[in-house]
Amino acid sequence: MATPPYQAPARAGYDIVVVGGAAVGSSVAYWLSQALGARASILVVERDSSYEFSSTALSTSAIRQQYSNPINVKISQFGIEVIRGFPERMAPFFKDEPAPGLGFREHGYLYCCSVDGVDAARARVDLQRSLGAHTVFLEPGPLKDRFPWLNTDDLGGGAWGSRDEGWFDSMGLLNGFRRAARGSGVEYVNNAVAGLDVAGGKVGAAMLATGETVSCGTLVNAAGPRAQQVAAMAGLSIPVEPRKRYSFVFSSATPVPGRMPNVIDLSGTFVRPEGELFLAGNTPLDDGPADYDDFRTDHREFDERIWPSLWHRIPAFDSLKVRQSWTGHYEYNVLDHNGIVGFHPKVTNFMFANGFSGHGLQQSPAVGRAVSELIVHGAFQTLDLSPFGYERITRNEPFLEEAVI
Repeated sequence: MATPPYQAPARAGYDIVVVGGAAVGSSVAYWLSQALGARASILVVERDSSYEFSSTALSTSAIRQQYSNPINVKISQFGIEVIRGFPERMAPFFKDEPAPGLGFREHGYLYCCSVDGVDAARARVDLQRSLGAHTVFLEPGPLKDRFPWLNTDDLGGGAWGSRDEGWFDSMGLLNGFRRAARGSGVEYVNNAVAGLDVAGGKVGAAMLATGETVSCGTLVNAAGPRAQQVAAMAGLSIPVEPRKRYSFVFSSATPVPGRMPNVIDLSGTFVRPEGELFLAGNTPLDDGPADYDDFRTDHREFDERIWPSLWHRIPAFDSLKVRQSWTGHYEYNVLDHNGIVGFHPKVTNFMFANGFSGHGLQQSPAVGRAVSELIVHGAFQTLDLSPFGYERITRNEPFLEEAVI
């Protein structure tokens, strides 16, 4: 895919500059544009508006409610609300054509549970159900009855999201938010922020790769895996780095009957159907920081780790052939694998929307709305995301979330 040329913004100053225009950045731009209309000028700076190497385009595009913290459950519930109602939400921006849906495949997640992990799994299910989720805990017998192709011999059971979980069109979500934001007056440029001018505890301007200096009232860091690069330009630091995640699409000589969910194995390997094929991935054995431009795939992960795990959990997967593979980057928060959302306490107009560690796409609707609320109202109006604030980073106090993939 050809990368569009860099371009200059239309003016020298904006009320709000958003660095990064993928799912999180475009959600921020959308919600701001709906709240402020023509009262504010908004610029989104996206370094590659083809999005070829964006985490959004290279994600596995899934959403779940199976978390251990109520905030994350509620974030996903709002995400489901947006996904289900996306055509109606986008309709005003598709005047001459029907607004597309996001192809939501509501197959659910199935978390396999060890014998020793049953009590903790049941507690998570009880929490999720108390918040309105449709998760159920299945003991090995009922689990085998529902999913007869699953090896349950070494399981204590499984937690299955019977509704409101599955996978969807990631680029459809991004493109919808982007189109709606642009239709509401937001300007997008294919450019990169090369530096920030900080004085008196505020970001005064962003210097672009093409040489222009753009003044700003508020700067939003939505730069995904490059979030620390942008923070460093303001003399700040966050524990966010790119981590490689491999995705493999394969065929199986033996079909898996019935409605297969996204299966999360005890090993950490996941697998789900993709039409007549299957998509699988895992946390690589060498899970360290990656170079920002390194998207090479290590096929040994599939051959030596993923396939053996799949074959153990689903014996029908005895004869597989990889048809496609790709590598994406997590914007990995090494402190606690959760997002950082909110203003910096000292550089007071620098807003973080970073570090979602693989959850950014599914959390982008709620995070974009939350960032907009902080900018427009100075406080959260809907979901209180204050536990995601930057202050926990300086205190070195992790935000606890047990259900991290």
